Amino acid sequence: MTDSAPQPNAQPAAQPTAKQHDDDTLPDDFEPLTVTYERLRHSTDPSELSEFARTPLPDRADQAAFSRATALLEAVAGNPHTPVEDRVFLGETMPFPNILVKLSSDPEASVRRAVAANTADKNWLVGRLTKDPVPEVRDAALVNPRTSWKMRLEGAQSPDADAKALEFLGKLGVELEPDAPAVLSSMVRRAVAANPNTPAETREKLAGDASAEVARCAKRHLGGDA
Repeated sequence: MTDSAPQPNAQPAAQPTAKQHDDDTLPDDFEPLTVTYERLRHSTDPSELSEFARTPLPDRADQAAFSRATALLEAVAGNPHTPVEDRVFLGETMPFPNILVKLSSDPEASVRRAVAANTADKNWLVGRLTKDPVPEVRDAALVNPRTSWKMRLEGAQSPDADAKALEFLGKLGVELEPDAPAVLSSMVRRAVAANPNTPAETREKLAGDASAEVARCAKRHLGGDA
């Protein structure tokens, strides 16, 4: 037997792993998700951020690319150097909670208003915006169909409620959402009738409400006896 005979304990050559195969297909300039996220989060280039905000999302069938893009949009949404109009665009069009939550605390009221009006909001998020210090944001949240009845009732009772919101709330279960739960909608209308900020015209309509309790409350306040 020669010295070149195969040794019994010789190990086969290592085969490339799936990860190695994947790495081989990545472009040379590929950035890991965390690196790109931090770069976009700290970017001061409005053009770069605007381009990313407006780029259509990948097809959902490409799960990896889709998840990456939505994660990176969170960084864009939270960057104050992203132009306001692009943050408004994201607030109006995005259905993703991570992005909407980020935008809901934006310092620009127009961005928060866009989130408040987005019907993809979770009810707890739109409910939080019914407490916003800016009336336009509160109004947008209160008329959002995702808002819970609890938040609508609190809005109708609020001393900060304005005429526009109260007019809307005073129509619930009657002119608007006629199939709404009768008890809940009448509770909201009664609160509107009792709110000192309710315009006389709205209160006069409520004086003829089908709910005797709502009508009595409206008539009492029309008579000046709060």
